[in-house]
Amino acid sequence: MYKNILVPTDGTKLSFSAVAEAAKLARHFGSKLVLFFAAQHPNLSPVSEGFSAPGRSEEREHAVKAMKAEAETILASAATSVNLEGVRVDRQFTVSDHPYEAIIDAAKMFQCEVIVMGSHGRSGVSAVLLGNVTNKVLAHSTIPVLVVK
Repeated sequence: MYKNILVPTDGTKLSFSAVAEAAKLARHFGSKLVLFFAAQHPNLSPVSEGFSAPGRSEEREHAVKAMKAEAETILASAATSVNLEGVRVDRQFTVSDHPYEAIIDAAKMFQCEVIVMGSHGRSGVSAVLLGNVTNKVLAHSTIPVLVVK
């Protein structure tokens, strides 16, 4: 039924619960898991914003290396958070200011038939203030979403 399952992760225990549920589905259907992390664009020093100072390119390179290292650490943690024996796993990440859009785009790009992700279950003002990524994916995705609490 599912050939590819996208599992967005942010390195939290809740997202690891989603990995565990996705792994069960993957074993049952013989699916591949695509573990996915959407890194935030690097915050560069506002002092050099708009300037092409020599240090600016070094600062950007350092930020990109740090982002890649963070993504690799989070994806590796997700992959080792549960027993994935017998499950094909692919690790992907991108840089985005809007994680929910990156998640939906990744699901399309990797031809995933379902997105499995965690939710804290916040509602009301706290959900609005925290900008719940899961709610945004639910609202905008045309791909089915399985929410794990």
